[in-house]
Amino acid sequence: MKINYKYIIISISVIGLLSSCNTLEKASSHGFNSGYYKLKSENKNIENVYLAVTDDQINVYQHKKQHLDQKQFLTIPLKTTDSLIFNQMVFKKQSLDFDLTSILFKYRPSSYGLPAQLTTDLNIALYTGWRYDSYQIKRKKDPLGKRYYKINNRGYDFGFFAGPGTTLVSPFTTRNNRSDEYNGMIIQGGIAGFIELSMASFGFAAGYDYLLSQDRKIWIYNNKPWIGFVVGIALK
Repeated sequence: MKINYKYIIISISVIGLLSSCNTLEKASSHGFNSGYYKLKSENKNIENVYLAVTDDQINVYQHKKQHLDQKQFLTIPLKTTDSLIFNQMVFKKQSLDFDLTSILFKYRPSSYGLPAQLTTDLNIALYTGWRYDSYQIKRKKDPLGKRYYKINNRGYDFGFFAGPGTTLVSPFTTRNNRSDEYNGMIIQGGIAGFIELSMASFGFAAGYDYLLSQDRKIWIYNNKPWIGFVVGIALK
């Protein structure tokens, strides 16, 4: 088996550069952070607010006519307490999202009469999209009878991605136009949709791969569509 080490070294270097910059370690949480939100309370009214979020509480400030009222009008404790002031509130937010993503596997449909393939080649990409978050704050009770608020997050986003990756170039993927095989480097791009969790996001992607070696002319998957399962980590 012939392996093109040049492409492997390039891919490892890209990942090493990102790791050395602590990209993954400093990935921002997809969680509930300070900022501007839409507040929907039990009476169904929708208000523009600014939230100052800490580990212990959420301070809510009204935002009217492009002016932030510095006088705090609501504090939501996140620790156990004897009294709670409401049953439920929902804070909504829309924002631009930037993720470091990887397609865990790609499903390549049948091509030139050959069977479909499921591949798990090394790849990495940058993603940008429009994100929608909803944070529901509900009243709960612990086994000791103490009350507290629990935050439930539901989010999703849609956008575009692009980045490098590797793929197997072999007799199978070239219809026997090559007698040996090697790992070639690709540039991938496409669209993706994510469901958001607290620290990461998961979803599905559809895209195309462009082989960088001269064998792109005989590689059966060059610029052919695929679908895959994608994971993302938010970038600050």
